[in-house]
Amino acid sequence: MTEYVLEMKGITKRFPGVTALDNVHFKLKPGEIHALMGENGAGKSTFIKVITGVHAPNEGEMFVRGEKVEFSNPNEAQAKGIAAIYQHVTNYPDLTVTENIFMGHEKIEKITKRLLWKQMHEEARAILKSLGSSIDPRAEMGSLSVAQQQIVEIAKAISTKAKIIIMDEPTAALTARESEELYKITESLRENGASIIFISHRFEDMYRLASQVTVLRDSKYIGSWGIHEITNEELVVAMVGREITQVFPTKNTVIGDVLFEVQGLSKTGYFADISFHVRKGEILAITGLVGAGRTEVCQSLFGIMPYDKGQIRLNGKKVMIKSPKQAMKLGIGYLPEDRQLQGLVLQWGIGKNITLPALSQLSKKGWLREKSENALAKELAEKVQVKANSIFDLVSSLSGGNQQKVAVAKLLTAKLDIIIMDEPTKGVDVGAKSAIYEIIQNLAAKGYGIIIVSSEMPEVIGMSDRIAVMRAGRIAKIFDKDAVTQEEILEAAMTDSSKKEIS
Repeated sequence: MTEYVLEMKGITKRFPGVTALDNVHFKLKPGEIHALMGENGAGKSTFIKVITGVHAPNEGEMFVRGEKVEFSNPNEAQAKGIAAIYQHVTNYPDLTVTENIFMGHEKIEKITKRLLWKQMHEEARAILKSLGSSIDPRAEMGSLSVAQQQIVEIAKAISTKAKIIIMDEPTAALTARESEELYKITESLRENGASIIFISHRFEDMYRLASQVTVLRDSKYIGSWGIHEITNEELVVAMVGREITQVFPTKNTVIGDVLFEVQGLSKTGYFADISFHVRKGEILAITGLVGAGRTEVCQSLFGIMPYDKGQIRLNGKKVMIKSPKQAMKLGIGYLPEDRQLQGLVLQWGIGKNITLPALSQLSKKGWLREKSENALAKELAEKVQVKANSIFDLVSSLSGGNQQKVAVAKLLTAKLDIIIMDEPTKGVDVGAKSAIYEIIQNLAAKGYGIIIVSSEMPEVIGMSDRIAVMRAGRIAKIFDKDAVTQEEILEAAMTDSSKKEIS
């Protein structure tokens, strides 16, 4: 009997011009939760695709429960009990939960070949119930929250009888409370005999769940350790190849006059009576639980979702913002939370995405100055440390974290006064986070007013000058970051109070 349910020996995968995996080793024991960590571009996505049969390796061997396997497609991997749950949930939003769970392995009556809907609905309900969820199997997938969609993806893996489950950044878009629910579900899967590979950038995920951690860096296997055999500092060095002594940059910004002011902003059904201001060189963090209205407020400030009432003043002058084009003309930039849907053109190259907001600046008499465009794109791509062969690589070919870096670089091309960033480091590794934080701090030092929406408490406190906490569509409280704790922020986000301090 083999000691491992999954073993990879010397796995190498090459694509034209790049080696995505270089002599990678990995071992997964029965009933183990094994964390896989590494920077964006370290090879984790290719690693998943080799295990699940999307890519065949050029070199190396893979064993499932002691049996050597060579998958030519995902169905063969699924037949061996392997399933993956991806960071960006891959579902069919217009189909029901049941249809999503059984897609590709539907229950069919042998003789008539008709779909056994009643049986599938009942099985879907039973699986969801086992996960502690009361999601209606007949509900449309698109109507569910991100956390609920993650649960459905897990239910899909269970429906295929998967015993090796790969979870790719499953907590990236979840609140602390939702993450805790996911932790319980993951532990339940392990107790029921599943072995889990948990990919995450978050140390809290690793410590909460895993017993073992493996690190990849620059497509290579760096090492495997028991969770308590390696310190945070040693793990960071293993991931990034250098010591990061300070994640959050030292602030040396002089905060100036009020640059941007919001008074009584409201949008029926989304938020009400939102009031705050941002000074030149100031970083204001907006936080709160998912569903508190943070993103909707930001979208209104950028003209995506027109507000019903209230006033916005920029440099003391009242302005009306009815469209993103108008917002950008006024000097307001926006980094959306969903980089793939709203922030990037995935089938364009890196350079074209970065320079998109600055085409008028890069044009002369109607002609685009491509040499200047490429030089600017290259400069900014290097500044945010995008890992790619060239600026002509498609954005769709990049890892999630590198896509986020392109979205940040894109903001830096426009002439702005106010920059709104919704979850700017979502799905980004510790090394890239440090680089993005440095960029944000440098922008503040140049006099930009910065608004950051974030669910990460260390980021909220470490980067901001003041913190606006939202609850149920309203600002519950605004804190000075030097006089507040994480516990006070969470209390403001979760406690109903009729008394609200508006700054």
